[in-house]
Amino acid sequence: MPLTMNREVFITCAVTGSGATQDRSPHVPRSPEQIANSAIDAAKAGAAIVHCHVRDPETGSPRRDVALYREVTERIRDAEVDVVLNLTAGMGGDMVFGDPESPLPLRPVGTDMAGASERVEHVRACLPEICTLDCGTMNFAEADYVMTNTPGMLRAMGGMMTEMGVKPEIEAFDTGHLWFAKELVKEGVLAPDALVQLCMGVPWGAPDDLNTFMAMVNNVPAEWTWSAFSLGRNQMAYVAAAVLAGGNVRVGLEDNLWLGKGELATNAQLVERAVTIVENMGARVIGPDEVRARLNLTKRAPLAN
Repeated sequence: MPLTMNREVFITCAVTGSGATQDRSPHVPRSPEQIANSAIDAAKAGAAIVHCHVRDPETGSPRRDVALYREVTERIRDAEVDVVLNLTAGMGGDMVFGDPESPLPLRPVGTDMAGASERVEHVRACLPEICTLDCGTMNFAEADYVMTNTPGMLRAMGGMMTEMGVKPEIEAFDTGHLWFAKELVKEGVLAPDALVQLCMGVPWGAPDDLNTFMAMVNNVPAEWTWSAFSLGRNQMAYVAAAVLAGGNVRVGLEDNLWLGKGELATNAQLVERAVTIVENMGARVIGPDEVRARLNLTKRAPLAN
């Protein structure tokens, strides 16, 4: 199909993620204060949306602690800069199997399985404008780790998000995930004006070659809004590719630690680089109010104490 370049682009900054990057760069934020400050700096640099996980403030390991999410949310909403808040709901579906001859029981280190209500408890408490919905199960890069999201779990979580008035951001790691997301829209679990993030180059999902990328793009319904990212050295190349193919972009330390060879990045620097690429392509970077209007979002007030 012919390409239609996006001329009005929003940038999402994925601030910290849940991967084991906390000891690879001093810029990966750990505490709620560090995460919020990094998100605020990214917003000042041009990000309209900040996508946040939380971590143990001491070890940097991923957490699902509602109190940590509330602190991050409060700090961002109390800041002088406006930004759309997107919280992950991807944790709680992690299975790490034993060796191939004895896969069960699951290994306790790394396994984290929770029910649908528990997986979205922090979303209910914080009511971000957006939260993620990883729309499928896949083998992940790390050992025998499986990211587990069954159809029943996704129907339950997606229904809860919709009922809360929080817009799910469909995380699609392969074309089958888009297939199931379209089924969720057909069933009325998700609204027709869906939002999707195309996650490229995550082992072992969709590789980030351009043929596969365009297959993903061509499976996104015309009435949906989409964004895309790739990992590491290809992060900025996918800023250009996504805009050219008609989408929006995501950058940030969740996906890439480097600004250049031997130069560790901050979230704000990655956003600044993305802004430069988008504007040099002749497109305009839009802000949070325009994103809310486009995605039919309602700006949330600070949390009540």
